[in-house]
Amino acid sequence: MLVSLNWLQQYIDVSEYTPEELAEIITKTGIEVESVEPVAEKVTGVVVGDVKSCEQHPNADKLSLCQVDVGEETLQIVCGAPNIAEGQKVAVATPGAVLPGNFKIKKTKLRGEESNGMICSLQELGVDEKDVPKEYADGIYVFPEEVETGSDAISLLNLDDIIIELGLTPNRADAMSMAGVAYEVAAAIDGKYELAEENVPTADEKAENAISVEVEDPEANPYYGAFVIKGIEVGPSPLWMQNRLTAAGIRPINNVVDITNYVLMEYGQPLHAFDYDRFGSNKVVTRRAKDGETIKTLDDQERTLTSEHLVITNGEKPHAIAGVMGGAESEVQDDTKNIILEAAYFNPAVVRQSSKDHGLRSESSTRFEKGIDPNRVERAGKRASELLAKYANGTVLEGVVSFDKLNRSEKQVTIETGVINDRLGTDISNEEIKDILRRLQFSYEENGGEFTVSVPTRRGDIELFEDMLEEVARIYGYDNLPFTLPGGASQAGGLSLNQQLKRKMKAYFQGAGLNETITYSLTHESKASMLVSPEIERQAKTPVGLAMPMSEDHSHLRLSLLPELLTSLSYNVARKQTDLSYYEVGTVFVSQEDEVTTQPREILRASGALTGTWLAHLWQQEKKNVDFFVVKGIVEGLSDQLDISFTYEKAKLPQMHPGRTAIVKAGGKEIGFIGQVHPKLQKGLGLKETYVFDLNAEELFSQYTKEEAFQAIPRFPSVSRDVALVVDESISAGAIASTISEAGAPLVKDVQVFDVYQGEHLPEGKKSLAFNLLYLDPQRTLKDEEVEEAHDKILTAVKDQHEAELRG
Repeated sequence: MLVSLNWLQQYIDVSEYTPEELAEIITKTGIEVESVEPVAEKVTGVVVGDVKSCEQHPNADKLSLCQVDVGEETLQIVCGAPNIAEGQKVAVATPGAVLPGNFKIKKTKLRGEESNGMICSLQELGVDEKDVPKEYADGIYVFPEEVETGSDAISLLNLDDIIIELGLTPNRADAMSMAGVAYEVAAAIDGKYELAEENVPTADEKAENAISVEVEDPEANPYYGAFVIKGIEVGPSPLWMQNRLTAAGIRPINNVVDITNYVLMEYGQPLHAFDYDRFGSNKVVTRRAKDGETIKTLDDQERTLTSEHLVITNGEKPHAIAGVMGGAESEVQDDTKNIILEAAYFNPAVVRQSSKDHGLRSESSTRFEKGIDPNRVERAGKRASELLAKYANGTVLEGVVSFDKLNRSEKQVTIETGVINDRLGTDISNEEIKDILRRLQFSYEENGGEFTVSVPTRRGDIELFEDMLEEVARIYGYDNLPFTLPGGASQAGGLSLNQQLKRKMKAYFQGAGLNETITYSLTHESKASMLVSPEIERQAKTPVGLAMPMSEDHSHLRLSLLPELLTSLSYNVARKQTDLSYYEVGTVFVSQEDEVTTQPREILRASGALTGTWLAHLWQQEKKNVDFFVVKGIVEGLSDQLDISFTYEKAKLPQMHPGRTAIVKAGGKEIGFIGQVHPKLQKGLGLKETYVFDLNAEELFSQYTKEEAFQAIPRFPSVSRDVALVVDESISAGAIASTISEAGAPLVKDVQVFDVYQGEHLPEGKKSLAFNLLYLDPQRTLKDEEVEEAHDKILTAVKDQHEAELRG
């Protein structure tokens, strides 16, 4: 909601506050102020001038030599605007004036003729291009004839205004009008405001003789009022009204349309004007549309209707989609003489359906959807009639022809001083609550600290005790509420163990060189079952689909983080970013039902996707691309961080490379997998070799033991031995390393694979694996005999369990 400070000042005196101070007051009482901006840069020295004469410049074809009366004197000014003419009232920057951009106006000579100022266009005065009327887009602005010569042009054009933008929450529909904002500001600053009574001059002729109203669906349309105004003269609206509409973000069109828009912004009540003579009937009938029925709307679009839409008809043809947009056939045009003015209350759900189905969201539909004040509907029609009589020379027929089943009763809410103080932790007195209700202009009855409050219909958001509690708190002042911990709290809270581990995990991944991503939990149905870890796949029968998805691309809850991570990789690779490493710690959604009727279980997982170059030191001619062992190293680093032992088993998984994939286990349980994405999937995504990991973070957290383990730095020397073993090529290095560790315990402290060889000098089907073994006793120096004994024991174990032979 854009609030013009000059317009607001017409309703309530806020002159003692700076715009920034007023914005802070409004924010502190519950409505956020998003910005405070001037309409235009500060301009000085610009007045209204009367062009007394306009002649061709003697030395230039495209310049005019003008004599302009600026009130105190007549100035000769050279002007190049194509629309300059004698008799116009124009904006004149006199010598010494300062225009936007600190442009100073001086006396000068143009093509040999003296020029004592500048006749200005709106753009030169700082008006945004989009707010300039079409007729003045390529020339200077011309004021209405009644404007006084010599008066302040900047004030007349409202360029000295300040716009306060309010960020309204959906419940505060009452503040979507200037009257609503005035009530709110009055409560905030303890001022006075009351919506002025309308004064409509009417003719002797009665409106009911010119029009009748029928409503077929009272639930969708509980009130419809029709005013008839005859003999109007369509033309420009007054300058002040144009300025206020422009400040509110609405482009002026003509006096009839501008008046309906002005009342919309003033009262918050949408109105619509039909050309009476083009309406084709003296009867207004509102009804549900027929399936397949069509209407050509004001934007010249042919729209097909359904029975869910409410339309305004002449008894036969639709002339408007109720609350959304009028029809082109009965549009007010330059030759319009008589109008039907609609002031109605439409069911918010019906308007929302029509607006959504036709992709039409307007100032009117937004207000109908959020709820309007039932007591202001007819009053808005009267206000517009009053303005049409004054500024369009219309004759208002007596009375309003209406269908009225509208509930205008005020809601009753009971509050107790003691309960309010218990909830807020305050010590507010009965007198203070009375004062708050007075400021809000809520009537009430009091009985010993119990208040029965009658809530005005303009505040449709207040229904419960909690709503009134909020009203009391915000007017009392949130800053005045005591800031203490709840009773019984002895200390401030902290992070849970799982929260600490989650942060530790993220910190590790970032330290390892991965960038965090946060992807959608919703994905396409085809992606929802891709790259799912086996232990999740065994639990989930089907991905959970949404009943009303935003789009097909976000229709199902994910079972894996990897599809969206790969999509992010693909997006960035397509934009020439080739070396990428991402991780995400997020939830997947698992349901064991074929047709999901209960809430799915959320499981926290940690996943990553890497592609391109992992390490590049060009000076040293060193380059390392991402491969299986890079990803395995990252996962093993996480194992060290959490002090949980991981084991790896070769596996074949869907959408994964059949020879470069492994299941990850911890504590004997499957917790995920690592490996290369299948080449076909890589190609489809436009990726080169891409490696991923996917781990069950919840299972890891459950296996984590909080006890910290410390190991003293060894004082005694270690012994390092290398051993090369020839084994069948099907035997994994991990299995042999595990056997070595078990057989060599407790002296063998570390086992590392550093070489694998197949080829010449080895039998077919065999491979050589080289291990480095570290022997150590932290209490003493080892003897050669002890190391030899342990080494022989190891060789015997690997021969017995894996048929491994010592390579000669």
